[in-house]
Amino acid sequence: MPQRAQRTLRHEASTEGIGFVTGADVKLRFLPAPAGTGIVFQRVDLANKPFIPATLDNLVPRSRRTGIGANGASVDLIEHVMAALAGLQVDNCVVQANAPEMPGFDGSCLPVVDCLMDADFETQSAIKPQLIVSEFSTVQGDDGSLLKAKPYVGRGGLTISYLLDYGLDAPIRPQLHTFNLTPEGFVNEIAFARTFVLESEVAALKAQGIGRRTTAKDLLVFGRDGLIDNELRAVDECARHKLLDCIGDFALTGCDIHGFFHAWRTGHRQNHEMMKQLVASSHGASTGARRAA
Repeated sequence: MPQRAQRTLRHEASTEGIGFVTGADVKLRFLPAPAGTGIVFQRVDLANKPFIPATLDNLVPRSRRTGIGANGASVDLIEHVMAALAGLQVDNCVVQANAPEMPGFDGSCLPVVDCLMDADFETQSAIKPQLIVSEFSTVQGDDGSLLKAKPYVGRGGLTISYLLDYGLDAPIRPQLHTFNLTPEGFVNEIAFARTFVLESEVAALKAQGIGRRTTAKDLLVFGRDGLIDNELRAVDECARHKLLDCIGDFALTGCDIHGFFHAWRTGHRQNHEMMKQLVASSHGASTGARRAA
């Protein structure tokens, strides 16, 4: 498969927003990093300012989001920042945060994309590792969710097809979006897509202390009769956001992935399981993928 050089930021960049989970005021700094660093989060609000590499090995159990932990610290809701970095092919970066989670922004990763693009990019001498899907792989949930991976036919790349279908009575209409990952395509087709939730789920989330400073204008809330206090940016925005989440979660491999993925009603847990399965198989298991340096 065609390989590319690693990239980092040309200049540092910063942005801020409110955390969806804790309601914290979060400030972020994105710093250039040497080749081979990968994406590393740093909790600058803690005494020892611990680093938390964004890897599959550092995943911690979370509901409805992706969190990582290392060196006695953790950081949550990283999937949108990871998607922005991966979508723009920023391979090496230190993300400094003064809170235990990333900002929610408008429910999408477009504010992060704008911030990173202002910083510009710098090509590095090292080659980006690849994870090449060589055989069929499947992750299936008890709830009927299904994520399949198969080899990519052609020049390679990452293509994901997401079918979102919650049934005939659901307020979110069935929708399908298929996307081949390129930086330009990510900016134009995926980055703007916002996270979504059902009105019936909001009360339970707020009872857990989640979303105390979040309103229906900050993300997509669907009631019985449709979207509340907001407008869609695309008719299939929800499916596009699921693709955004996939891209962010897949980036925890630290590789450019070459394969075709079909997803149906999947979420972060299935994304993580599939990536662990593919990485394990690339290190000598009998099926799934092979790794190229």
